[in-house]
Amino acid sequence: MTILDAVAQRLTELMQEKNLTMNALALASAVPPSTLKNIFYGKSLNPGIVTIKLLCDGMGITITEFFDTPVFRELEVEEIK
Repeated sequence: MTILDAVAQRLTELMQEKNLTMNALALASAVPPSTLKNIFYGKSLNPGIVTIKLLCDGMGITITEFFDTPVFRELEVEEIK
C-alpha cells in the first residue's frame, strides 16, 4: 500500500465513523470538494500536510490521531521516483 492509498483509506474510515459525506467534510474543513475527490481517486500525488491538517480540524481530530493507526505504522518504505 502506498502512502496515498493509506491517506485515502484513513479518510474513508474517519468519514464513516463520523457519518460525513465528502461534501460535508469539504464544507467543515474548508477544503474544496475537488481536492478531496483528487485524493480519493488518486489524482493528487501529494495531498500535503496542510490539507490533511485542515481535514483533521474539520473532523475534530488531531493530526496525531489521523496518523496513529496500523495502516500508517505498517507502511513499507517507498522508493523515490
